[in-house]
Amino acid sequence: MCYYDQQLWPCGWWRWGQFRQQCEREHRVGETCGLKLIFQTYVQRGLCQKCDQMVKKQRRVRKMRDDVERWRREGNRRATIEKTRRDMAELAGQIDRMWREHETRKNSTNY
Repeated sequence: MCYYDQQLWPCGWWRWGQFRQQCEREHRVGETCGLKLIFQTYVQRGLCQKCDQMVKKQRRVRKMRDDVERWRREGNRRATIEKTRRDMAELAGQIDRMWREHETRKNSTNY
């Protein structure tokens, strides 16, 4: 039952911050008991790291989609369009995995 700061983002993502206070259960200097409790919560502004990464990947997918449309109008770029579509599908999978991780962490009761 040692106390730590907690950082919390508007999207619900959180992480442990600095160690603040040692509990009475652990008597060795510099050691913690392993059970974390919140000393103080600091609400952060902006996007968490996961949301920021997802936004960047979504922007990249949008750019690829625009490029594919432009190449289709221009014609004669079939291989490039196919490769870009595969890349878009891979990025969509990464975004989906990141979103699931984000939601799992956000809804976990491990804080």
